Amino acid sequence: MKILVLGGAGFIGRHAAAALAARGHEVIIGTRRPRRANRRLPPALHGCERREAHLHRLLSPEHWSALLDGVDVVVNAVGILRERGAETYDRVHHRAPAALAAACAARRIRLIHVSALGLRPDAKSGFLRSKLAGERAIAACGYGHTIVRPSLLDGEGGYGARWFRRVARWPVHFVPASAVGRIAALRVSDLGEAIAALCMRKDVREAELGGDRLFTYAEYLSALRPSDLGPAYRCAVPSWLARIASHVCDLMHFSPYSYGHLELMRRDNAPRYNSLPALLGRAPEPVGSPAYALELNVPRPAA
Repeated sequence: MKILVLGGAGFIGRHAAAALAARGHEVIIGTRRPRRANRRLPPALHGCERREAHLHRLLSPEHWSALLDGVDVVVNAVGILRERGAETYDRVHHRAPAALAAACAARRIRLIHVSALGLRPDAKSGFLRSKLAGERAIAACGYGHTIVRPSLLDGEGGYGARWFRRVARWPVHFVPASAVGRIAALRVSDLGEAIAALCMRKDVREAELGGDRLFTYAEYLSALRPSDLGPAYRCAVPSWLARIASHVCDLMHFSPYSYGHLELMRRDNAPRYNSLPALLGRAPEPVGSPAYALELNVPRPAA
């Protein structure tokens, strides 16, 4: 099958593209900068066709015509952490996916849309509200689609994942007092494999995905911390201060910490039913150090 992966040079997209190529599919990389894609793609994907895609410009079904030419399935793995100019949450997370879904429905093309867990209509974050609006617009199109909602992702090359591992090494872990929700962190490589499996499944409309353990934010940092460094000192940050810090980070485009993520940390960000083991045909790859798993008396898979 010919499968277009939008955001194919990004953190999620390149893992999905690699899993699809390994299964023998013809992969097309949709990216804003086709000529620079090889810098981020694994060698196995260097020979793939590239198509230039700027989602903030693709706001009507007609705009998608050339990109969808000859395509059997589309994987939309595009997302923005913060707005930049014309790349707004509404355009990238809502209006462009809505137009894409309509275009795919008209052409009878399956759509796999990567969203997120923890979306609520009463969210104050524009990031979260736009994600939910995008999901609803896709569902309204009616034709074959799957909405994928992963929990927090870990893996090489991810902006957020890199920051989490860096912060985990600090001698002090600053934890918002309101960050009481639990996450089911999973490997991005497992997400890529799950997306590849979903491309062949016409019976799944929604898939919530997570790893094999639940962590609070504080526990997750401890799990990522190298065991030879010893435990870090945990400092609880008052909710009002954590909120101010999130707005400052949003304003300065500094770190993956944002107001949207602060909202997510206040509640559980875990699947109601975890579809990942069934899609993989195995248990998810563990996230975190073996030492931390032993502290929690969690069995680790044999090597």
